[in-house]
Amino acid sequence: MAELTGTWDRDRLRAFLEETVVPLRLACTTPSDRLWMVSLWYRFDDGQFVCATSKRADLVRYLDHDPHVAFEVSTNDPPYKGVRGNGSVAIEADADKAVLRSLLERYVGGTDSGFARRLLDDARDEVYVTVAPDRLYTWDFSSRMRDV
Repeated sequence: MAELTGTWDRDRLRAFLEETVVPLRLACTTPSDRLWMVSLWYRFDDGQFVCATSKRADLVRYLDHDPHVAFEVSTNDPPYKGVRGNGSVAIEADADKAVLRSLLERYVGGTDSGFARRLLDDARDEVYVTVAPDRLYTWDFSSRMRDV
């Protein structure tokens, strides 16, 4: 179980991550030891972030090189609040695209769009990336931003 510090307890953290529909920002290291950041759709399952991407994405190669990551999920509008942390990833094939389908439901409301059909195309190989946090830090500026 990840170390949790900051404003919230585990129940409040879980509620925030389930109700907040913004991408997870994931930082990793490239094979040339440069930092790289991407935004990924996520769902929070059993204390882990589950994301999806194309098997051909540069990110997959970067994570194969070094599975250690940092991440953040935070609101885009005041009052600002969120969670950040670090951990490591595992990458698995998403042959039936079940993870991708669940993320399409969560972020765009379903799979009935040209966009969704392009992502779900049989020719596209999909993987899911599971981020297992080692450390989580939460913050909530609601009280100090009351008048914003």
